Amino acid sequence: MVSAGEKDIEQGFKMEEDQNDQSNQTSPIDKRDLVYELMGIIQTISSYGEYRRTQRKESRNLVRRMKLLLPLLEEIRDFEGQIPESGIECLVKMKKAFHCAKKLLKTCHCGSKLYLVDLMIVQFKRSKKRIDTQDMELAMDLMVSLSTENDRNADSASIERLAKKLELHTVEDLKAEMVAVREVIKERRAHNAESTQRIVDLLNKLKKLAGMEETGTSDEPIMPKPLEKSTSIAIPNEFLCPITLQIMTDPVIISTGQTYERESIQQWLDSNHHTCPKTGEPLTHSSLAPNFALKNLIGEWCLKNNFQLPKKEAPTPESPSAGSDEKLLSLIKDLSSSHLEVQRKAVTKIRMLSKENPEKRTLIANYGGIPPLVQLLSYPDSKIQEHAVTALLNLSIDESNKKLISREQAIPEIIEILQNGSIGAKENSAAALFSLSMLDENKVAIGSLNGIPPLIDLLKNGTIRGRKDAITALFNLCFNHTNKSIAIQAGIVAPLLQLLSEKHLDMVDETLSILLILATHPEGRQEIGKLSFIEILVNLMKDGTPKNKECSVAVLLELSTYNSNLMLAALQYGVYEHLVEISKEGTDRGQRKAKSILQLMSKTEQIPY
Repeated sequence: MVSAGEKDIEQGFKMEEDQNDQSNQTSPIDKRDLVYELMGIIQTISSYGEYRRTQRKESRNLVRRMKLLLPLLEEIRDFEGQIPESGIECLVKMKKAFHCAKKLLKTCHCGSKLYLVDLMIVQFKRSKKRIDTQDMELAMDLMVSLSTENDRNADSASIERLAKKLELHTVEDLKAEMVAVREVIKERRAHNAESTQRIVDLLNKLKKLAGMEETGTSDEPIMPKPLEKSTSIAIPNEFLCPITLQIMTDPVIISTGQTYERESIQQWLDSNHHTCPKTGEPLTHSSLAPNFALKNLIGEWCLKNNFQLPKKEAPTPESPSAGSDEKLLSLIKDLSSSHLEVQRKAVTKIRMLSKENPEKRTLIANYGGIPPLVQLLSYPDSKIQEHAVTALLNLSIDESNKKLISREQAIPEIIEILQNGSIGAKENSAAALFSLSMLDENKVAIGSLNGIPPLIDLLKNGTIRGRKDAITALFNLCFNHTNKSIAIQAGIVAPLLQLLSEKHLDMVDETLSILLILATHPEGRQEIGKLSFIEILVNLMKDGTPKNKECSVAVLLELSTYNSNLMLAALQYGVYEHLVEISKEGTDRGQRKAKSILQLMSKTEQIPY
């Protein structure tokens, strides 16, 4: 749990700003949110690395141009005045353009090569001037290869050149391309069918060149077939199998959490594949868990829209996991038993199963195990409570289960255990709230249901594990603007400052990360900006780890931006020489922050000579 929390703290620290509630009026917070989102997009596209060879030059050029905007965005971020409405509108338009650029660059980074060059052909036909000879040669080869009049028109030399230029001449290359093409087909669904068919046909020609079968294999990208439905009815995308693109009658979940039609994914597995067709991730096991929740939703939708599902034979009941599934169903039934000992044994067993086995987490949820577990949270037996909340914590690791747990109104009961449960139950309740708070709507719910004060109490008085669970939960919750104010008023700052003096707990970076978030709030700056804390920051810049120094500089920059007196206090504690050192030898982020403070000092004429 701690490692997961540390990972999210690292990601959140780089964001440096919470997701504030929307307002009808423009405020500095609105401006900062937009700017941080724009900077975050630039950071994301900078991490993509290499691009497809045919778009490499243009992709790098686009990334370079977007990076040129970073200094401007930093200036806007640090500007203390009010941005006019027209300026906010420009930032909103820039945000829309950045998202489009991000989507394009992601496609150029890991999308289908054939789809990309097909797009290039469209642009090539539109363009009146093309000076890139390599692009022209590639376009001509592609045009010849895409010809469908007869096989002789698709000149073999052109196909060979195209395979080499696109690096699609080995079996492994083509297998990866098949996964990417399938994703294109899924996204397009029935749109641009002619273009999609061209891509599939060309992929078949490249496969033939490499000695692979063109058709009849389970990993062949399958074009969507006409569905027996009225053209006015749009089938929800999540109801379609990613392989066949047809509405699912027997949806099942594989180890990666993706859902497929049973027959389709079974054919994939029977053909000796060991990866997820949609994500390409390796499968940890080959078991198929029925997705009862989705099947019920599909059934309800069909009934409402008078849609007739295609008839299929029911799967045979005999399967290797049939006995195991029956035992699990029996355990879930025992959760509602009238006998205390039966309940206790069942919830203990389910806790262990949900911890050890990802497949079992899916099955427990699909077999209806979450509602009785939530009911046990209010059971007057401390051990049953602890096992139940821990089982829900384990189940919440799977993203799809988070919503199911929240839907059963588990959050109020978890908060109650956090306030009054045993030590172990409190720790696992805090960890469960952290996991559930990954969903933005749950951040709001936990704050409004008074879940923050007991987390702060655990931060003050809990065990080492409990305090770490509490700090990760509080960090995540404080990204919500309202929760930030609730936490400050509930007294979060004092225990955080105390943690900085307890270095043996190894929670300095996590503590500074929360303080950085709180420092973006006026009340937070007032609580944090005390001389004793400024001295602690300076000492961490002097003797702390590289990460300690980076975090300390970031907090000082946030405080000093709004109060130059705090910068002066830091100078009196000898911060200048530490800032100079960090600006030269610190982490990349630490260097940038240190230079920003030194620049701020120069503007206010506070640099010592």
